[in-house]
Amino acid sequence: MSSPLSCPLCAGAAAEFCADRRRRFYRCDRCELVFADPASHLDTEGEKAVYDLHCNDPADARYRTFLARLSEPLCERLTPGMQGLDYGCGPGPTLGLMLREAGMLMCEYDPVYRPDETVLQRQYDFVTCTEVVEHFRDPGADWPRLARLVRPGGWLGVMTWLMDSAHARAFHTWGYKGDPTHVAFYSPATLEWLGRELGFEVWRLDERVILMRRTTGAQGAG
Repeated sequence: MSSPLSCPLCAGAAAEFCADRRRRFYRCDRCELVFADPASHLDTEGEKAVYDLHCNDPADARYRTFLARLSEPLCERLTPGMQGLDYGCGPGPTLGLMLREAGMLMCEYDPVYRPDETVLQRQYDFVTCTEVVEHFRDPGADWPRLARLVRPGGWLGVMTWLMDSAHARAFHTWGYKGDPTHVAFYSPATLEWLGRELGFEVWRLDERVILMRRTTGAQGAG
């Protein structure tokens, strides 16, 4: 068994949790994040090659249905004309389009496909982050960055496949970990830790959809 690592989210002690033929995974004793060994991370070119395989087509009705799991409950809490940011919009921004259709004012950011960081210099009524947080190599910096984008009282909508107890027991066969760009896996306990640390109320709507409302000034996650 390999040596322990520090958790990239909370800097707590993490021990080896699971290993397959390609990667080792570690679990934090404090925040319960499971993360891939940093030595196994793809380089920037390899990561983009995987992303380029994604088919995020705004005309794809099934993709829209998938995103509606977040957009519909989020819009129930918003008012048309509110300003939002889709963080990590990917090569075919679709959620921002859907929210514009619902009357919202949208900006998009993606570190690979839309790397305009000027949109990160302000705050928004709401921020969406769909199928992104599992790619965070440095979640201890990335989550506070997200939090700072949300105005007090504003909403953060996240989609990621949560690691419940069943997935934890069968982690070695869980398909979600098979994507080599997926490097961080969040349990319900991890979400609770993030809410306390960053000053957000947290609601889990289903196994992939999380709504978070900012109640205080954003803090650091370390």
